[in-house]
Amino acid sequence: MWTVVCKPAAGAGSAAFIGKFLKKEVFHNMPHSLRVPWHPVLPSNSKKPKTVVQGIANECCIPGPCKRSWTHGPQASSPVVCRESLHLVDIRRYSRDQASPVFFPQTVFSGDDLYDVTLTDGHCRLQVTLDPGLNRLVERRVLKPGSAISNVTFSPALSAQLPECPGASADRDSFRLVSVQVREEDPGDEEEDEEVRSDWDSLPWFGSSEPTAGPLVPLRANRSVFLPLWNNVDHSGEVWREAPPTEEGKDDEDDEEDEGRRPAVTVSELRDSFLSGRRGAIQHQLIVRIINKSHLMYYGRTDRNCECPYKAVLQVCDPTGSVCVVLWNSVCVDWYRCLKFGDIISLRRYRVKRHYQVEMDDIELSVNSRNPAALISVLPESSVSPQHLPPAPTYSFYSRSLIHSQDLSERAHSSVCDVIGLLTFTGRSERVRRKDGRRAELLQYRWLRLEDGSSDQPIMVKLFSTSQPETHLKLRPLSVVVCTRLKVIRSSEQTGCFYLTNTTFTQVYCTGLGHHSQMSYRKLPQVRLFLRWLRSQEDRQVLSRALIGGFFIHPPPPVSLETFMKERRGELGFLQGAELQRELSRLCYREQRCFCIQATVTMVTYSRRGEEDHCLFWMERASSHSSSSSSPRLPSTPPPFRPSSSPRLPSSPPSFRPSSSSLSPMSPSSAVSLPSPRPADLGSRRKWRKRRQPMMADMPKRRRPELTVQADNQQTVILFEASMEFLENVADEEEADDEDTSSFTTAPLPPVFTPVAIETLPMRYDHAHREGQLVAVSMGGGALCDGFNSSHEDYYTLRLRALSDGLMVDVLFLPHFSSSSAVLHHSNTWTSILSHGAFCSQTPPPSPADLIAMASQLSNQRLVCVLEACHLGGARTELVLSRAFPLTD
Repeated sequence: MWTVVCKPAAGAGSAAFIGKFLKKEVFHNMPHSLRVPWHPVLPSNSKKPKTVVQGIANECCIPGPCKRSWTHGPQASSPVVCRESLHLVDIRRYSRDQASPVFFPQTVFSGDDLYDVTLTDGHCRLQVTLDPGLNRLVERRVLKPGSAISNVTFSPALSAQLPECPGASADRDSFRLVSVQVREEDPGDEEEDEEVRSDWDSLPWFGSSEPTAGPLVPLRANRSVFLPLWNNVDHSGEVWREAPPTEEGKDDEDDEEDEGRRPAVTVSELRDSFLSGRRGAIQHQLIVRIINKSHLMYYGRTDRNCECPYKAVLQVCDPTGSVCVVLWNSVCVDWYRCLKFGDIISLRRYRVKRHYQVEMDDIELSVNSRNPAALISVLPESSVSPQHLPPAPTYSFYSRSLIHSQDLSERAHSSVCDVIGLLTFTGRSERVRRKDGRRAELLQYRWLRLEDGSSDQPIMVKLFSTSQPETHLKLRPLSVVVCTRLKVIRSSEQTGCFYLTNTTFTQVYCTGLGHHSQMSYRKLPQVRLFLRWLRSQEDRQVLSRALIGGFFIHPPPPVSLETFMKERRGELGFLQGAELQRELSRLCYREQRCFCIQATVTMVTYSRRGEEDHCLFWMERASSHSSSSSSPRLPSTPPPFRPSSSPRLPSSPPSFRPSSSSLSPMSPSSAVSLPSPRPADLGSRRKWRKRRQPMMADMPKRRRPELTVQADNQQTVILFEASMEFLENVADEEEADDEDTSSFTTAPLPPVFTPVAIETLPMRYDHAHREGQLVAVSMGGGALCDGFNSSHEDYYTLRLRALSDGLMVDVLFLPHFSSSSAVLHHSNTWTSILSHGAFCSQTPPPSPADLIAMASQLSNQRLVCVLEACHLGGARTELVLSRAFPLTD
């Protein structure tokens, strides 16, 4: 149970603070009734509330007429506690502005964000503001939509910043949530509440009998739109238009024939006119085609009160040249989603300005909603006269191997290209901190693996948000994906290792959304060559290597300590155990970071997911006597640190069969049983006796989960649907099934650490449950369903002891999985396996029992450990050992 309290401000202090700011210009429209001190006096004639939310209002005594016949009274400065159970319907994020601090007079802001939350008691909805002291609950996804909460403390607050917000009552009653107790989730409750949650949006707002009253707006800042919960790039909310707005105020000269439309000015004329000294707004019509479209750029600042601080850049062209068009503020809300790559548009009432990001003699066109109010319209291609028709957009498709001299491996670092491929791996959504020294913004990304048939090597894409959230949610294996305007990123130390990532103008097109049939690239030779290869593929073959979600890093880290330190280039160095603990506690939901510590290995365990009570292990003799009683550990009480890790992405599902040596008893000097788990009361410090449990040859064998392939009448049903938008046909019929009958032997031993998290293991793609899998790996998707099969169930856990302060930490290590297609030759000793992060791909790997038997090689060996951390939400932090380099004297 999570209980977080943010101490509310005292009544007198609040009144004094508010009075101090009443003279400020930003509050000149504040209602007079809000300029009086609050009195913690409850009326004696209070009626019994009809709903829990109504009872909150009665206790807080917000004045004004009400539509639900509840008691009126003076404002109260004392907070009230709601003991009843409430549910959190939604969380909305926005950045604060200059006026926001007045709503939180005694709060020290730790970030730029504010959150409005919608609560319900099952009868109506109420929008309140989360006190900034509770922001961490949202940032670490402890408090999330659907959460059941109790003992909720509310405090009355100033009226909403924008009184038209329907989330407040008809009288602009306003509340602040200052403390809350979050009930731990019961997996069984989720299915039962699904139908109830679907009805929440139809509930009326508090103080109104109507279920809907228009779009919500932020309560505590002068903003007209909300930000996405996990990034600043995507659009969020129903206010972003999908259809062009109705055109108003058109001049007579705009009413032209549908055919033969001619521009009144060209791009070259605008550039020449500006460079010759002409300034100001341009009324003349400009007809151009969109040849590049940027993602949305949010520039909101805490010291500015701009209502809609967005901009977007379009690169457009006509027969005379190209120019950048910048959409500002509310124009983005009205037009960004409506304008598509390749559209022909008409522009009027825009300003010509100097383009400061390129050459000094270039221009850009500024399109705003005022001074002047721009006129935009999308034109059919047939309506423009042929001599003034803008040229079609161009593409630069490259493949994984040499085809028509378009070879990705030959492209220079940071060069731009387009790619098309069959998606065979979709990574989970993660976030990383911006590194350019500006505000602490988290950038959302996911890894994609594309196959184009030109090479055995895949195309790896690190895809950040592109302001196409509906497209990113559809990125699943067995889809045909086109990514335009990507740039090549090369590793300076690894020859031939590269990946692709975003530029400002990157766009993504995916099957299932009708994109491909509308785009001109489907006629290009490179695309047709790819489709020819696609028609030769079978569903069964692709499904055998199709994965979704799970931990993944690329490119793989170096295999030597010297190279690794060079690549870090002065970043945060070795951490002490306590420093690692502090850094992990600062991680936000799905934030990924890399840390380094110096440590020794005190225990190695081989386990299978769901069967951690039967495992193989090795424990250092010294640690078996002292680790459970004297060595410090990362805290396990809320908020606990329970690291877990996962395998890296394999190129195909491995087949694991222990050798005969794995069935022989282990040497007593290298194998002891794990200590029994501590009782729930962590205050107990009693020691538990050690016991020895050798592995016996007659232990029962268990089968690994089988790869189940959906039985279809066609081998290429899924791929056929993926290519339908290209108007291509595929055929052939056959039914197939793939079975893995490998088994392993376990010893019945109890676990002493938190098992691997479900989100950590990549899943086998299941086309029948594709929608559920897509939701599970997206931001905020939560834990996965039991019906989803992980591609690998077995994993190793290493217990590390920090050399600096002796702090113990458990990490997962998967040597039989690697993000690299080929691991360099090495001897398969523990030292070489840890340095390479994987077994040698050129020799058979040792069995788990053999590897556990060799673990004594790690005794007292000092290592530089590279840890990949990712916060999974709530109390779960994933910690993966990607490399461990031996320290030499």
